Amino acid sequence: MKNIKTIYTAAAMILILMISGSCTKDFEELNKNPYYSTVTSIGPLFNSVVESLKLGWNEQFYVHNEVLYNETQLAVLTRDAWSNLSLGTEEIWSQYYSALAHIRDIENRIVAMENPDVPDSLNNVKGMLKIITAYKTFRVTDLFGDIPFTEAGRGFQGLEYLHPKYDSQREIYLTLLEDLKWAEENMSENYTCENGSLMVTIAEYDKLFGGNIRMWRKFANSMRLRYAMRMSEAEPEIAGQIISEIIDGNLPLIQSGEDVVMMPADQNWLKESTNWSFREHKNLRMGTNFWHEVSTHDSLDGSGITDPRAYIYYETNNENQWVAYPQNPGNGVTPSGGMPYQMHRDINYTIKGNECIYSPFNYYLIRDENTIPEILLTAAEIHFIKAEAYLRGIGLVQDENLAAGACFEGVIASMEFWDNIKENSTIWMYTDPGYETLSPYDIANVIFFTEDKAAEIYKQRWLDLFRQPWEAYSLSRRTQATPREGEPLNHFRLPYPPSESEHNSDNWATQTAAMGGDDTTIKVWWNKQTH
Repeated sequence: MKNIKTIYTAAAMILILMISGSCTKDFEELNKNPYYSTVTSIGPLFNSVVESLKLGWNEQFYVHNEVLYNETQLAVLTRDAWSNLSLGTEEIWSQYYSALAHIRDIENRIVAMENPDVPDSLNNVKGMLKIITAYKTFRVTDLFGDIPFTEAGRGFQGLEYLHPKYDSQREIYLTLLEDLKWAEENMSENYTCENGSLMVTIAEYDKLFGGNIRMWRKFANSMRLRYAMRMSEAEPEIAGQIISEIIDGNLPLIQSGEDVVMMPADQNWLKESTNWSFREHKNLRMGTNFWHEVSTHDSLDGSGITDPRAYIYYETNNENQWVAYPQNPGNGVTPSGGMPYQMHRDINYTIKGNECIYSPFNYYLIRDENTIPEILLTAAEIHFIKAEAYLRGIGLVQDENLAAGACFEGVIASMEFWDNIKENSTIWMYTDPGYETLSPYDIANVIFFTEDKAAEIYKQRWLDLFRQPWEAYSLSRRTQATPREGEPLNHFRLPYPPSESEHNSDNWATQTAAMGGDDTTIKVWWNKQTH
């Protein structure tokens, strides 16, 4: 089992930065660039930040599989076996602050490169850095709430930064949203400065978009839309302005086929962590909550399934039957077992173990190490955000028909995305025959005839986020309206990792006292204003 070392928020970054200058493996030299020596030091550092977008092993095991899937009810935890959440939170924390130290170093190098005669020569590099910083920071603050940010990652700059203070989530949000707007307004798709000279580029080191500035702008605007909606209850006026600016202003957004993902095969890495997290964890199965949203009845042959994504997300038990584990099991429920996630299925696919009596995750979805991506943001999600904005009149003129239309487009984009996942996988050998009998348009059309359109929009976005449980968690917390069985959600954040109380003790104590403890029942800033 993989273990992680506790890395202190700022101090330990000094060592990382001492060795970062040697990170030049697998990169070609830049030609004819007057900033050659500086660019070749920024490039590998930037790529290390992009590389840090990959999900951690312990994060997936202890946070996603042990907590978030169960809380969002996209799946069900059939037994509590590990209870080592801190291993996951430590990994999330350390990976973020390691990357943030690289980001601060790049910022300093950019300042040293600036040319007052061509002030916009570095705008594309600055924009790319702001965008990737925003993605990573939004993700961490949404899990924990207030976090060290302004002073964090600067341990190499002086002792005064060794114990970084916490920033409020509100201030972090507003800062990042302004940074994304700056990127949208100042990046140049043709790499040309106002005076006609060429901008500095690190395109050869960009393993996310290959230097395609149009895609970076789309990513920035799509994130602005996502996080403006997330804070729409806490800051309705600001959120509405951002949504209006993007949609009414027709700013470029992620479209179908442009989904932002980390693709192992394209980026030369193996996604071994996902199968490991399921193989070692073993306890996740399809729950009755998910099942009742995708099937009209409980027939074991799956004849009640209405949503084709059910066949991609899950599969039958060892007896080739569709059986859901009770979302809220009482006494006497037979526990889950078997070995549906073990790699023997590469050659003995049908052997899931006699005790595998409940439907497990689809083996291929969590086994493929090369061609199943890790998802950052999809076109489908953008459609669902638009649908909610139109339905609720957030920054836009309220219009149920436009809301239904946007949701329709979202469902189609989601179906296409997941179908492409299956079709492009190099190992996906079997799909239940029922998959081919379902039309995505039948599911998409439901929104036009649904009385409770808000519930349908949230449901469809929730279903689409199946392999982004941290995003489904935010949606469930914010709306309290995603499909659910039993008691309302009462889990609103992750506790800070133990290393913070040990190494940043004074600021941690001040922070936890101000928020009334370090419990999972304490709501984050944007969640406090919601019903």
